[in-house]
Amino acid sequence: MRKFAAEKSKNLLAHRKILAVGVRQPTASLISSPSQSLSHHNLLPHSSLLLRFLSTAAANTSAPSESMASDYSSTPVKIDSINPKVLECEYAVRGEIVNLAQKLQEDLKVNPDTHPFDEIIYCNIGNPQSLGQQPITFFREVLALCDHPAILDKAETQGIFSADSIERAFQILDQIPGRATGAYSHSQGIKGLRDTICAGIEARDGFPADPNDIFLTDGASPAVFTKPYLSITVQTKFDITTFVFFFQVHMMMQLLIRSEDDGILCPIPQYPLYSASIALHGGSLVPYYLDEATGWGLEVSDVKKQLETARSKGINVRALVVINPGNPTGQVLAESNQQQIVDFCKNEGLVLLADEVYQENVYVPDKQFHSFKKVARSMGYGEKDISLVSFQSVSKGYYGECGKRGGYMEVTGFAPEIREQMYKLASVNLCSNISGQILASLVMNPPKVGDESYESYTAERDAILSSLARRAKTLEDALNSLEGVTCNRAEGAMYLFPRINLPNKAIEAAKAVKTAPDAFYARCLLNATGVVVVPGSGFGQVSGTWHFRCTILPQEDRIPAIVCRLTEFHKAFMDKYRD
Repeated sequence: MRKFAAEKSKNLLAHRKILAVGVRQPTASLISSPSQSLSHHNLLPHSSLLLRFLSTAAANTSAPSESMASDYSSTPVKIDSINPKVLECEYAVRGEIVNLAQKLQEDLKVNPDTHPFDEIIYCNIGNPQSLGQQPITFFREVLALCDHPAILDKAETQGIFSADSIERAFQILDQIPGRATGAYSHSQGIKGLRDTICAGIEARDGFPADPNDIFLTDGASPAVFTKPYLSITVQTKFDITTFVFFFQVHMMMQLLIRSEDDGILCPIPQYPLYSASIALHGGSLVPYYLDEATGWGLEVSDVKKQLETARSKGINVRALVVINPGNPTGQVLAESNQQQIVDFCKNEGLVLLADEVYQENVYVPDKQFHSFKKVARSMGYGEKDISLVSFQSVSKGYYGECGKRGGYMEVTGFAPEIREQMYKLASVNLCSNISGQILASLVMNPPKVGDESYESYTAERDAILSSLARRAKTLEDALNSLEGVTCNRAEGAMYLFPRINLPNKAIEAAKAVKTAPDAFYARCLLNATGVVVVPGSGFGQVSGTWHFRCTILPQEDRIPAIVCRLTEFHKAFMDKYRD
């Protein structure tokens, strides 16, 4: 029965793919190696046509038209009357380059032959399943059974679902009040699921975990970033998917930031979630710069200098953000470096905000992930020694369940009265979605040896992670082969952050259209190839340097097409703007 259902689903998906593609074959299917001719496959124009697109790209870098503004002159809300904190925040991952990409995608549907590419390839955001990654079967089976428990008692279910997914669904449903995934739960999350997560943390770290320290959230960002009014105002910059993710980082920012006199130490380059949330809450971002020359190393001595400078200006620095593995930079911290960071936060009285959402994504044999909680406890620091908040999400890792919006934060080292205020903030949002809560528990408690799903689960997990490692290495090598481009080793996470040394003519051309040079490059790349990357200026960078962030998430058989497009584009771009 299970085999029949699987074959039927496969045939249906294949039929739908044929209908969707029609007579135009997907770009990736036409290329078997980077050496194949691009012009032969109509992936890129010939050199003259590519140069024409490079020329027109500059004309398309101006700001959006304001011709419609007068049509709304009588409406009560004006750009100068909304919350100024909303105007200050930006989120480059879904910024102007992506807006242009979406317009080009719509244009391709209507006028498919007017562009030198037949599809848009989104390398701008860590959204694995949108780029073809398949969900983990066991996780989805359990979710399906929990959402529709009536099928648990049907005879056919035994033939379609694995025995351990059925058993796990029964266990989870018994923990949910009313056995209903459509009902509200405890504001911190379902107690039984928090118990499961704690067991997973203990197995990972070797130290006890308390379910009362766990706050289940809609993704990692809500714990950093939460305010009721944002449901209205943030949509000017963020789509609703990103907005939901904000609510983990948000909670901590709302707790810590009282005014612009309160500061948060953040890495540069940084994931723009942090700068956006600090701006929205009216605080001050205190930057510390990662060292590109040492593989994006974190030098505690530099962080201390930035802390002292901020304090000399009257800023009360409350916390230090560390992203490990790094986003957008992809480095994995050494345990000795983590120990230095823990000591620094303890000695300086800072809350350590540990963004650990990429903990499963480590691709090099000489590095491994260690949670900051494990490091702190190994150093002998307990609850009353250091305040630590660890963020985890089901959106990343090998599972890539971005749309399910699940995650948790583990909060340790805070007094009971502060914990009460955290619970109050969680209560304002009632609870996180139940599917996300279930997924967070499954991620921390996957199938074990002896379970029916264990072999298929480990095969799916290992295939995804090994493929990501190969993709990272292929893109890293390709970027380092380009003139004027250097890219550090891809150790973890889902991104590469290459540095591009742009000719002066390109920089002047960018100035002429009032845009950052790396944004100019990214826009030209998009107009010529359909490949979407994020300018480094959206993440912060050392003044005078230019970068872009590119994900490693397109499926492995599509990486050669991206390499080919990028290589030919970059050569034409450099030839056009060469000094």
